[in-house]
This record gives sequence, structure tokens and C-alpha cells, in this order.
Amino acid sequence: MFRRTLTALAFVATPALAQQSDLTLAIQLEPPHLDPTSAAAGAIDSVLYSNVFEGLTRFAADGSVEPALAESWEISEDGTTYTFTLREGVRFHDGSAFDAEDVKFSLDRARAEDSVNAQKALFEGISEVSVVDPATVEITLAQPDGSFLFNLAWGDAVIVAPETIEGIKQSPVGTGPFAFSEWVQGDRVELTRYADYWGPAPALEAATFKFISDPTAAFAAMMAQDIDAFAGFPAPENIAQFEVDPRFQVLMGSTEGETILAMNNGQEPFDDPAVREAVAHAIDRQAIIDGAMFGQGTPIGTHFAPHHPDYVDLTDLSPHDPEVARQMLADAGYGEGFSTTLKLPPPSYARRGGEIIAAQLREVGIETEITNLEWAQWLEEVFRGKDYGLTIVSHTEPMDIGIYARPDYYFQYDNPDFQALMTELTGTTDAGDRSDLLAEAQRMIAEDHVNGYLFQLAFPTVADARLKGLWQNQPTQANPLAGVSWAE
Repeated sequence: MFRRTLTALAFVATPALAQQSDLTLAIQLEPPHLDPTSAAAGAIDSVLYSNVFEGLTRFAADGSVEPALAESWEISEDGTTYTFTLREGVRFHDGSAFDAEDVKFSLDRARAEDSVNAQKALFEGISEVSVVDPATVEITLAQPDGSFLFNLAWGDAVIVAPETIEGIKQSPVGTGPFAFSEWVQGDRVELTRYADYWGPAPALEAATFKFISDPTAAFAAMMAQDIDAFAGFPAPENIAQFEVDPRFQVLMGSTEGETILAMNNGQEPFDDPAVREAVAHAIDRQAIIDGAMFGQGTPIGTHFAPHHPDYVDLTDLSPHDPEVARQMLADAGYGEGFSTTLKLPPPSYARRGGEIIAAQLREVGIETEITNLEWAQWLEEVFRGKDYGLTIVSHTEPMDIGIYARPDYYFQYDNPDFQALMTELTGTTDAGDRSDLLAEAQRMIAEDHVNGYLFQLAFPTVADARLKGLWQNQPTQANPLAGVSWAE
């Protein structure tokens, strides 16, 4: 039977009641489409993760992994077979039942040869997905994977239904606490509370995700209270004004977002490690944090979150030293410098940071041609097309150092030793051994200067003082609303 999306009636109330049951939450980036299983854009998860779509597991606000559509699981002694018991009574937003066949379809689709899942590598260790009965799924791995339950919590691993997959990019149908209602492109996505949700009913009747890319417009909308909250507020220079205004609260959180000056390792001159190291020495991290982020951000020297217990501070491997940078360029045959492209996506950290970095690179003889791209353009030209020299982007996916083991990833780092290290990490379950391997991995990419490592992205949320339950930190790029409510 074809599953059809329910169109919920908009909640109608007096202004006083609406203020207690509706929410308008602004974010900076609009999703290119609404399928989290076929694009790298984190903005999709910002709207849909744990709201419309759910996986077998999910990330909690503190970053831990907890059961979601899987009620429980058992792991075989050899660590290769996971038997998941699914929650009963779960329904998709079109009213049809969720069962083990949907899980099999979703995971088989994600790992298929023609899969366009942006994190397909997460599923490559799966050798078979078997339906035991409607409420039980058995997943067999080629080898033990200490990160498997963690991987299943990613937005790329949410469960979708075969009957609604054709229209998922425009009309997503999931199992979450909110059903998709409308997408007014260029403006907003509207969600409504799903009456038959399997978990506790959300306090909110309806939620609107508003897209405001311009920092000045974001400030004006928040001050006028045209919006109730702005997650990832893009104008850090205005934070102090909200902190002293009793109408608002400011939640200063951290993210999984390693903000990097990505270098195209597959293109001259960035295929030369000496050139990449010269670029790293040309960068003044603190000047970027102060100038672009008004002091919000933690300097990093590798692709790993500083708040993680296994983080190694390697910023000393690439201190700001323009003289060293110039000498290294000369030794590499670029005494007269060179020109390259610097393609910037919309976030303010990229646009503002790009101007500062361009000036820093100019000091050592590297001229950059700056091109500002919209998010869909960036995905097409940079992420998929690899048509760039330099770019700035924040990688907000959790524990994603494994992307450096993918030679076809957009920065095209191809190091067999690192790939072997990641394979060893995947098969390691002992916590101490995993910590040692993660430390080695961090140092390897830092010493290879694969990218210019800038800072860990801070996450300020400005909200109405009466709102409760918003996520402060971003263990994954998401804004779950099931626990959000207005104070009485």
C-alpha cells in the first residue's frame, strides 16, 4: 500500500495560547532537500533529526548513545552479530506500521553499490541484514566494530520507508514526534505534532524552522521577537546585548564542528606536504577566532573535538610563523608564491574567516580568488566536484576522523598507513587501545598538515527566556524539539 503523508491542521489559538504551544526556531542554513540519507548537508539534520526521522539508536543531549526505534539489542560473543528488538506500535506519519522490513530496506539502501549516502562508509562493515520477525532484526558485521551503535545514531542512518522514498526529498515521512507539514523554500519548514507518536507526546503543537542567513537580519528578527529562538546565532558580536536583556537567554554551547581550511590534496600545489605545512604556518588561529567569531571558538591542531577525552592538543605543530611559511614555500619551489581559489559556503565563520585568512596568506605570497557559494553550489563544486584549491567549512559530524581514510573524500588525502590505522580502530573494542589509536590518528594527520586546522565551532543559542529544553551543545547537528516547552 502506498504510504501517504498526513497533512496536519495548523493549530489555531489566541496569541497567549500560541505562545505556549508553538515555536519558531531560526537557523542560518536552509537544507538543499529533506532527505538526510542522501546528502552531506548538516542543515537537513538541523531540521529533521529526532523530529521527523529516527534511527535504531540516537544521540542524547550529552552525546551518549541511547535506544530509539530499537528498544534493546544483544551482541554476540565475537562482536559480529547484533540482534535488535524493535519497539512495537511504532507508526510512520502516514499511519502505516514500522517493522523490521523498513530497517532492512534502509540499511541495505545505505550500503548498496549505487548508494548516494554521504556517510556510506559507516555501513560498509555490514555483511547482512536479516529480518527475524517483524519486531526483530539481525545485523551481521564482517568484523567487530566498536563504533557500530554510535554509527547507527547518525542522521545518515535514520529509518525510511520504501513506499515513501520517491518523494522523501520534498515530503519526508518518518516515525518521529513531529510530522512534516510544509516547506516554503527560501523561508521555512513547518512541522506539526504527530498524534500517534510511540513516545511521550511533545509539549509543542507545532514548530516552524525559519531560515535567516544574514547575521544582521538574524539580530533584527531576534530583537523584535519575530522568532522565539535562534540556534547557532550567526552574529557573535551581538551576544552581549542579549545577555543583559531579561527577555532573552543565551546558551553558549560547544559543537562537534572542527572548522578547517580544507586543502585539495589531489591538486597542485597542495599535493605537496611542504606547501600544506607552509599554509598552516601562515594561519593565525587566534586572529581568526577574534576577528570572525569575536573570541568564540577553541583553537585546534587536528581534526578532533577538544572536549573529547581522547583529544590531543597538537596546535604546537603549526604555530603562526609567516617567516617559516615563506621559507618553506621557497624550498618547495614557490619562492614567488602562487595563486589559488578560496571557495566559501554561506556560514559567517566561513565568509568572515575567509577574508582574514586571505589576508594572512597574502602576507606569505599566496593570492586567493575568493568565491562566495550558496550551500547547494558548495556541495556540487567542492564536496562532490572537488573543483577548488582551498575552502573553509566546519565538520559538525561526531567523531568523524575516519573521513581521512577515504581517498575520494573532497580533500583527497590518500595515506595507506592512515587507512590501515582506521581499519585497526574499527576492529578494536578495548577502550584503552582505542584511545591510543585515536591519539596516533590525530598526530598523523596533523603532521601531514592535511588541512589547516582552525578552531572548534562554538554554538550560541539566543532564545526567549521562557523556553525550556533546547539543546545547549551539539553532539550532532540537530535541534530536537520533543523535550522543548514554554514555562508556565
